[in-house]
Amino acid sequence: MSEDPMSAAASGPDVTSELLVVENLTVTLPTTRGPVAVVKDVSFTVGRNETVGIVGESGSGKSMTSLAIMGLLPRGALTTGSVRLDGVELLGLGDREMRRIRGAQASMIFQDPLSSLNPYYTVGLQIEEMYRAHLGGSRKEARKVAVEALERVGIPEPERRTGHYPHQFSGGQRQRIMIAMALVCSPGLLIADEPTTALDVTVQAQILRLLADLQRQTRTGMVFITHDLAVISSIATRVLVMCRGEQVEYGTAEQVFSAPEHAYTRRLLESIPRITDDLSADEVVL
Repeated sequence: MSEDPMSAAASGPDVTSELLVVENLTVTLPTTRGPVAVVKDVSFTVGRNETVGIVGESGSGKSMTSLAIMGLLPRGALTTGSVRLDGVELLGLGDREMRRIRGAQASMIFQDPLSSLNPYYTVGLQIEEMYRAHLGGSRKEARKVAVEALERVGIPEPERRTGHYPHQFSGGQRQRIMIAMALVCSPGLLIADEPTTALDVTVQAQILRLLADLQRQTRTGMVFITHDLAVISSIATRVLVMCRGEQVEYGTAEQVFSAPEHAYTRRLLESIPRITDDLSADEVVL
């Protein structure tokens, strides 16, 4: 891990073209009190080899935005607007077409890998099945790919550990496995939904460096979703701020963090723990 994600974000990625274009995305869910818009008129783009951060408190619509992009919304949800991946409109595609896209062209990492990994199958088999479902190949070839994928994300003794089950790994290792699975088919787009929230700060830093390194190698476009502005400041080139389902601010990371225009963004920035001149180094205030 040669480069700190903070310095990578500061210098900016070599973005070549638009990969994901989201325009006027609105998501409406049915409730007992009638339809409720949980995402309202959201628009942003993601370039190849670029990280766009989506930030906001719980319930702000961050995860619903990502689920809409991946076609994973609950039954009865209504989406309007446009979501184009490599020029292909995703909204309105059927389940079969979206299954072909998920994993192969767009992948997602969830917050809790233990609930996302199947406890009844070894991690090696789960990676193999992802690879074979989208790219074919023999079981022997898929196993080789699974071992290489685990080695790539820093799992020790990858050949032996392909035969282990999810509960036999630590939380940080499970998240690395989810990253390996998400990238095994070399998708152009990676959506990371709160992937470091449940991890301690040391493991969190390792996962962020891993994602930054893998992104440089694969030129993957990434949407990184979190409520942690400190994390976003270290990896994102552009930032989308959401509040109550609405897009309240969108701009470069430098613009959003140095000169926020919306009062909600300013309040989020003010809530970041910091050390003041009036306190000793071990006293932190909000």
